[in-house]
Amino acid sequence: MLQGISACSKGQFSLIALGGNVTSNEITPEKRLLLAMDRIAETVGDITDQSAIYRTPCFPAGAGPDYANAVIRVRTDLEPADILTRLHEIEAAFGRERVQRWGERTLDLDLLAVGDAVLPDRATWDHWAGLPLDDQKVAAPDQLILPHPRIQDRAFVLVPLCDVAPDWTHPVLGKTAADMCAALPAEQRAEVVAL
Repeated sequence: MLQGISACSKGQFSLIALGGNVTSNEITPEKRLLLAMDRIAETVGDITDQSAIYRTPCFPAGAGPDYANAVIRVRTDLEPADILTRLHEIEAAFGRERVQRWGERTLDLDLLAVGDAVLPDRATWDHWAGLPLDDQKVAAPDQLILPHPRIQDRAFVLVPLCDVAPDWTHPVLGKTAADMCAALPAEQRAEVVAL
C-alpha cells in the first residue's frame, strides 16, 4: 500500500502537465507536446481530457524562449511512481537532458496529481510547498511529491488545468483549480495565451 494520506485506486485519474521551449529536428514545442500525448496514451493510460496548448513566458524570465504548455487528464491503473518513471522515459525519448534546473528543454512532463493522493506524506509536501524561491532554484526533491508542490503558484499550469479539471480540488489546500487560478495576479494569467 502507498504511504501517504490517500492511496490510489485502480483506474484513477492523473493530471499531467506538458511543456517545452526548444525546437529540435524541426519539431516545434507545440508539435512535440502532441507527439508526447500520443506516447502517454500508449504507455501510461487513456487521455480523457486535453487542454488547449498555450504560449507562456519562460520562467525564470530570460532563461530561454517562450514555452508551449498544456495539461491532460489520464485514466491509468499505474501507481504514481510507475507513472513518473514512464514520463521520464518519454522525456528522454524526446531528447530531454537535465542539465540546468528550470533551463531550456525539449520536453518537460510533470505529474501534477494522482486522485487525491498526498505523497510521500503531508510533512514532506509542506516542506517542498513552502520552500523559498531562491531555494527552489537549486534544490529538487529526490522522491515523488504529490500533488506537485508548485501547482498553486503557476499560471502556466493552472490556466490549462482549468480547461480539463476546473473542479479538481487540491487535497491539501482544499481549493479547486479554478479558485487557485483566480487567486493569481491577473497579469500572470494574462501571460498564458492559447495558441
